[in-house]
Amino acid sequence: MQDIRVLILMGSKSDLPVMQKTEAVLNDFSISYKTMIRSAHRTPEATVQAIKDAEQAGCQVFICAAGMAAHLAGVVCSKTIKPVIGVPIASGPLNGEDALLSTVMMPPGMPVATVGINSAKNAGLLAVQMLAQTDETLADQLKADRAAQAKALLAED
Repeated sequence: MQDIRVLILMGSKSDLPVMQKTEAVLNDFSISYKTMIRSAHRTPEATVQAIKDAEQAGCQVFICAAGMAAHLAGVVCSKTIKPVIGVPIASGPLNGEDALLSTVMMPPGMPVATVGINSAKNAGLLAVQMLAQTDETLADQLKADRAAQAKALLAED
């Protein structure tokens, strides 16, 4: 794994259409990342290895997308002290509500920042905000992005 700042993990390939919104945000801000398919249940050893490899490659933030039981973000959180952002994916009979609750209801001492169901864009922006705490260039880009959003909204008035 080459130098990356963010690792995106997805529970299955079917999560990719949602998570491409995260990739688009990271691309817009020129943040290096890698996207991988790893399952907390089906590939636990490979998931742990991906975390180790990513940390060695300089990863500073993990973004984990999963549906239904959605244990991926929690497993990642248990294996790193880096920030973990969970993206609950709408799937199964509860259309993502189960994934939301599984991701947000972490036990004390194991925090996972959780965005809304399928809110992959917000996950990318939250990662940018985290990275911008120690990167002035990113902070300036983020401020400019916020100003552009405000200008666009006011133009609709």
